[in-house]
Amino acid sequence: MADALELDALWEDFHRAVNMTSAELAAWLRVRDAEEETEPLPEQAGTDTGRHVLAVLQKRRTDLTEDDLRVMSEVVEPSARRPTWRTSRRPATPACGTG
Repeated sequence: MADALELDALWEDFHRAVNMTSAELAAWLRVRDAEEETEPLPEQAGTDTGRHVLAVLQKRRTDLTEDDLRVMSEVVEPSARRPTWRTSRRPATPACGTG
């Protein structure tokens, strides 16, 4: 298992990347999978990864398994590789076309 400093960093990065409570994520997974006339059972809503992320959110740090750490790393890594927003180098256009 990861050492304490690595685990602390992964825990913080994971929660920063997910940025929802377990209740919010559970609701979002159900809404996302709901169709016009049907809705999945709560424990079947979302993807396998989504359900695993939900399970991790419901755990204490001391209860994490190696599989939990793997999923947390998968969630954190893509967000760390996202490009940062670029600022435009063009001059700003006046709001009312007065320029």
